[in-house]
Amino acid sequence: MSKISKYSVPLNGKSLESKREEVLDYFLNTYELFEKVFEVLKDDSVFYEKSESTRHPMIFYFGHTATFFINKLINMKLINERINPDFESIFAVGVDEMSWDDMENSRYSWPEVDEVREYRAKVKTLVKELIMTLPLELPIKDDSPMWIILMGIEHERIHIETSLVLHRQMPIDLVKESKYFPYCKHSSLAPQNAMIDINSADVKLGIDSSNELYGWDNEYGNYEEEVSAFKASKYLVSNGEYMEFVKDDGYTKKEFWDEEGKKFLEISKAKHPPFWILKDGVYRYRTLASEIDMPLDWPVDVNALEAEAFCRYKSKKDGVTYQLPSEAEYRVMYEYAEVENIPSFHESRANLNFYHYASSCPVNEFSFNGLYDVVGNVWQWSRTPIRAFDGFKVHEAYDDFSVPTFDEKHALILGSSWASSGNLITKYSRYAFRKHFFQNAGFRYVISDKKEDKMDIYESDELVSQYCEFQYGKENFGVENFAISTARVASSFARHKTKALDLGCATGRATYELAHEFDEVEGIDFSARFVQVGSKLKDEGYIAFSVKDEGDISHKKKVTIEDLGYENLRDKVSFWQGDACNLKPNFKKYDLVMATNLIDRLYNPRLFLDTIDERLNADGILVITSPYTWQESSTKKEFWLGGYTDENGSEIKTIDTLKKVLSDKFELLHKEDLEFVIKETARKYQHTISQVSVWKKK
Repeated sequence: MSKISKYSVPLNGKSLESKREEVLDYFLNTYELFEKVFEVLKDDSVFYEKSESTRHPMIFYFGHTATFFINKLINMKLINERINPDFESIFAVGVDEMSWDDMENSRYSWPEVDEVREYRAKVKTLVKELIMTLPLELPIKDDSPMWIILMGIEHERIHIETSLVLHRQMPIDLVKESKYFPYCKHSSLAPQNAMIDINSADVKLGIDSSNELYGWDNEYGNYEEEVSAFKASKYLVSNGEYMEFVKDDGYTKKEFWDEEGKKFLEISKAKHPPFWILKDGVYRYRTLASEIDMPLDWPVDVNALEAEAFCRYKSKKDGVTYQLPSEAEYRVMYEYAEVENIPSFHESRANLNFYHYASSCPVNEFSFNGLYDVVGNVWQWSRTPIRAFDGFKVHEAYDDFSVPTFDEKHALILGSSWASSGNLITKYSRYAFRKHFFQNAGFRYVISDKKEDKMDIYESDELVSQYCEFQYGKENFGVENFAISTARVASSFARHKTKALDLGCATGRATYELAHEFDEVEGIDFSARFVQVGSKLKDEGYIAFSVKDEGDISHKKKVTIEDLGYENLRDKVSFWQGDACNLKPNFKKYDLVMATNLIDRLYNPRLFLDTIDERLNADGILVITSPYTWQESSTKKEFWLGGYTDENGSEIKTIDTLKKVLSDKFELLHKEDLEFVIKETARKYQHTISQVSVWKKK
C-alpha cells in the first residue's frame, strides 16, 4: 500500500524545475487516486445513486474536484476560458447542509459518466501544463499562482476520503472490492481501556507564513491556552468497548442524548453505529466493500452525537465525568506522544495515508509513548467547535472554505484516519463537521475539569461586518439605505411580481425588501461569506456583527428579523451561492433581475450580459446598478466595459457599452443616480454614486 498515496509537497526548495516536478507528481498521484476511489462503484449506474439523502448522487463528486480547479483558476484570473461552463456550474458547490446548499434533484440534469471522464481528462491536461508554466518563486506563498494548484490538489485529497465514506454507506451490492483498497485482515478481542495521566501545559495553536507545508486559512493565526492536567484514554474506543453501550439499550435511553442527539435518533432511527449490521442477532461490520465478522478491537465509527452519548453513559456507570477532548487538550496529547509533523514523521508509524490498510485496524497496534492512535486509524471527535484564530484571514480564492463553519455547529475532528493524506495528516490541520455527519471517525475520552465555553456568534470577517452595517445599519448623512432605495426603484418598473432575483445580494437586505413586492425572491452571491448572513436572518432570526470605531476598538451590534419587519417574509426568500457569469440552469423565469454593484466586479461581465435575457420572462426587467469602478484586481482590462480610451483615442463609457451590448434584446427604460454611504470607522465613510439603468426585455 505504501506507493498508492504521496506526501504533501514542501513549499520551499532550491530548484524551480525540481519543485515543478514535485507538484506535478503530487497532482498526478492525487488525481489518479481519486479516480481509483470511484472504481469501487460496481458500474456506471451507481454514479447516479445517493448513499444518503443529505448528499448529492456520486456523479456530482466525480465531477466536482475537477471543476474546482477550473473555477478557482478562473476566479484568480490564471486562465480566461472555461472547459465546460455547464459542468463548472452544476458541479461547483458541495453540501454541508447549509441552507444555501442546493439539494433539489429536479434542478439537475446529470451528464453521462463517460462525459465526466472525458472532462476530467481535459482538466488533467490543462493543470499539467499550468504546473510547468505558471510563474513560480520559492518558497511558494499564498499569493502565488502555484498555491491555487496546491489548493486544488489538497481539495481533492479531502474528497478522496469523504468519497470513500459515501461509498462505504452504499448498499453492499452496489460496490466491489478493489486491489488498491485492501482491508485489515486481523482482529481479536478488544483490549481493556485505561486512563493515562497527561500533565498540564501551555498550548500555542496556529501557523504563520513560515510554515513549510500548504495550509488552509483556518490554520493560520494565533491561539494560546493554559491546559490543566487531565487524563486521556489509552486507546480509542473500540467496537468491543462500545458494544456494552449498545447492548444496554443506550440508543433508546434519552438520558444519554442531548437535544441535537435526540433529533438525530428521531430522524435516523439508529440503534447502533452506522457500519454495524445486525443479522440473526449477531453484529457484523461493514468495511469499504465487504461485510466481515465484528472486529471487536478496531475503533468504533460513530458521529459526535453518538460519541457524546457514550461518554454520558460511561460517566453514569463509572461515577466519573468523561467527555471528548478539546482541541487544546489534543495538542497536549500530541506533544506527550512525541509525534513529529510530516514529512519528518514516517507514514509507517501509524494507520494513515493508505500505507498499511484501507480500513481501521486494532486500537492497540500503533503506540505513541504508551498512548495509542494519537494520529491515524480513525479521526477523533472533539468537543471544540471550529472557531477562527486571532489574525484569521480568508483566502480570496476559497472564501467559503472555513467561514460558514464558524457557527458553533461544526465540531473539530482530530488526528486523521487510514484514508487521510496530504494536508489532512499534518500537525496543524483543522477540519470540522456537523455532529450528525459520519466520517472515518471515532473517539477517545478524557477526564478533564475544563468545559467548552458557549460563544455568541458574531461575524468575525471585517469585510462582511462592514457590509452588514452598510445594509442593516442606520442611514448616514441623510443618504437613504441603498438596499431599500434600489429595491424600490427596481420594483416600480416590474409589471409582474411573481419571482425576482437579487444578484450580488451581499448580506441580503435588498432580497428581503423585494419580498415586500414579489411572491418569491432568490438572493445569489458569489461568496458564501455574504450569503450566510441573509440566510442566518431567515433561519435564526438575527444577525450579529462588529462595527469598527477606531483602530482595534469596535462595538458589537445585533439586528433581529422583528427589528426589520421581515418576520412574515421568511418563506418568500431563499439564498444561494452562485457565479453570475455561470449561473446554474435552474435560475430562470424571473420577472425581475436586479444586479447590484456587480457588473464592474465580474471576471468577464460579457458572459453575464450575453445570457441574462434567458433568465427573464417576457417583459421581464433587468436593473443594473454600478459606480463603474473598474479595477484589474477584479476584471482584466481586456474585459472592461468602460473606463478606458480605445485605439482611436475615444473615451469608452460603461453605459454606452451596455446600450450596445443589450440593445438587441432589451429596451432602456430609465437611468438615474443613487447615492450610498459605507461606514468604515466612526470617522471614515465612503460616499459613492451608483448609476441605475433599467432595461425591459423585448
